Amino acid sequence: MTSAFIWAFVASSSLLFGGVIGSYFSLSRRTLGAVMGFGAGVLVSAVAYELVYESIRLAKLTGVPLMGLFIGAATFFIADNLIGRMGGSGRKAIGASHSSSLVVPLVLAIILDGIPESTVVGLSILDGGSVSIGMLVAVFISNIPESIAGTSGMRTGGWSRGKIMLLWLLIALVCAGAASIGYEVLGNVSPVWLAFVDTFAAGAILMMLANTMIPEAYEHGGKLAGVFTVLGFAAAVAITVWEHSV
Repeated sequence: MTSAFIWAFVASSSLLFGGVIGSYFSLSRRTLGAVMGFGAGVLVSAVAYELVYESIRLAKLTGVPLMGLFIGAATFFIADNLIGRMGGSGRKAIGASHSSSLVVPLVLAIILDGIPESTVVGLSILDGGSVSIGMLVAVFISNIPESIAGTSGMRTGGWSRGKIMLLWLLIALVCAGAASIGYEVLGNVSPVWLAFVDTFAAGAILMMLANTMIPEAYEHGGKLAGVFTVLGFAAAVAITVWEHSV
């Protein structure tokens, strides 16, 4: 449980790193779009190789992976729409202004994005006995453009740097806590149920990518976003191949 918390916090700590960049440096929207594209490519690779492939290996010929994928996607879709109506739909929007009055929906929206990613970092310890480096790196990298964009919006909305960094720290702790709880609750479940959880997270992450990160990356990064998406995918695949070859 402690290991799951620590590794999930390490993965989520990049929110703080992105917060520092967004607070002290002014990056162009084109640059942020390219970085977001890179993060999206990394997550696509993680979904394919670290979640879906492993799920099929654990529960092949059962139909459970496909069921988990669709349920995870539907759950994220419904929750995202509910939070969007509260005012949290623009948490990844580059250049958006986030008023302090929207702190609750903003936090809920970011946690909604982060919990599936962080949880599977912790669950990877159950499957292989040690954390999946590929998944850890994927979550770490993908969080950076999100927190840079979110921080830029908070600064535009008048948030202080201290308040912004405290918010990212709290979110990282919540995501790490969710990972440790998931590890504890699912510690003795069958491989089939682990497969379900993996693809549930995969469906949620894919829905998030399709509805937020990828459109935002293309809108601001243009066709350069596609180049960086491919680079991110290739980098994550290389890490996965290296991890399984040592």
